[in-house]
Amino acid sequence: MLNIIKSIFFGIVEGITEWLPISSTGHMILFNEFVKLDVRPAFMDMYLVVIQLGAILAVVVLFWNKLFPFHFKGGFKTDHDKMTMWGKIIVASLPAAIIGIPFDDTFTALFYNYWTVAIMLILFGVLFIVVENHRADQKPVVNRISGITYRAALFIGFFQLIAAVFPGTSRSGATILAALIIGISRTTAAEFTFFLAIPAMFGGSLIKLIKFGGFASGELAILLVGMVVSFLVSVWAIKFLMRYIKTHDFKVFGWYRIALGIIVLGYFLILG
Repeated sequence: MLNIIKSIFFGIVEGITEWLPISSTGHMILFNEFVKLDVRPAFMDMYLVVIQLGAILAVVVLFWNKLFPFHFKGGFKTDHDKMTMWGKIIVASLPAAIIGIPFDDTFTALFYNYWTVAIMLILFGVLFIVVENHRADQKPVVNRISGITYRAALFIGFFQLIAAVFPGTSRSGATILAALIIGISRTTAAEFTFFLAIPAMFGGSLIKLIKFGGFASGELAILLVGMVVSFLVSVWAIKFLMRYIKTHDFKVFGWYRIALGIIVLGYFLILG
């Protein structure tokens, strides 16, 4: 029962941090230092990835009308604009799929540590502030996903690869930052990031589940509770972010990342 309660808190942390550009991995690592699940290491490794399925289902539910490209009214039809959008999502997913997936275990062994998390939190926090200051007086050149070119999608995809390699970067943070750099509006950048997460997170979760040996007693319930909570909290977090960026920039998240990076670094240095 205690593990179920802890999983609720993990779901809350995942649901908030997955969509705000502040690194869910960084928060999960720090949170796990204080609220440890009493489970096998193999389950915990899988849990921290697969719990994201709840978060990604929130995107599917909230943006279903923008995502689903097929219509059955009056016969089977496809929406050309939505199919094109999915083409761009696939292109943006290629760098992480080609490089990130085959070398996932290697990257985890090399970079899954507090030094990397802290450095990437601070580095991308600084980049958010610099980019937002640079574009303060500039109008975005792309205001809807249909205006994103395949070349721009690939550029964003390479930033997603950076997030896949270096924990603490934040997948949403990296891809939003890439979109801002090339002149995409904040709301469009956020939406494309949400949609791009669908193949990335489903794929990552599927790989972890395939590698996972099997559930011991009570583990499936722990995972399902975390996923359900992350789904519910993600619905709120996504709606909050979309409202917030209509009238604000991302600098506050940059400052938050810097502060969190310093806390992570200081905490583990003191313990070490």
